[in-house]
Amino acid sequence: MRNLQNKEIKMSPLANQGMIVTNNMVDYTAGKFRMVVKTNLGMTVVDARDFDNPRIMANPEMAISGYKRGTLQTVMFQPEGLDFYTTIFSRTGKKVKLIDEAILANLTVGTINGMFDNTNLMDTEQYRLVNSKTWASKAFTMNIQEVAA
Repeated sequence: MRNLQNKEIKMSPLANQGMIVTNNMVDYTAGKFRMVVKTNLGMTVVDARDFDNPRIMANPEMAISGYKRGTLQTVMFQPEGLDFYTTIFSRTGKKVKLIDEAILANLTVGTINGMFDNTNLMDTEQYRLVNSKTWASKAFTMNIQEVAA
C-alpha cells in the first residue's frame, strides 16, 4: 500500500482496498480538465469549460460532482504548461479504481451518497472514522464538531 502525502486523509481498511490513490495535482496551481462520460451512444469525452477549470482547481471535488449518477467514468488533468493529460479519477462499473488525494481531501458525504452510493467510496465505517455527521461533512478528512457554549 502506498503512503499518502496528505496526512490529513484517513482511510478505513475497506475504503482503501483495491483503490489506487495518486498525488498528481499537488504541485500545480492551474490546468485543464477532461471527463469521460457514459452516454446512450457510448463513451464521450467532455472538456471542462475555460471558466470551470479554475473553479475545479480551487475545489477538486467539483471534478467528479457535476454529472448525473453513474455517468462519470474518468477525469483527466492537464497541468498548465504541459501537453499531456494524467488520470486523476477512474471508475469501472461499481469500483472506483483510482482517485487523486486532492479530490479525496475535499470529498463530501453528500457527493458520495448522491452520486457514488453504489461504489466502494461509500463506507459507513469510513464516515465514522472521520466523525461525519451530515451530508456536508468531509468523507476522508477529520471533521471537528463544534461544541455549543
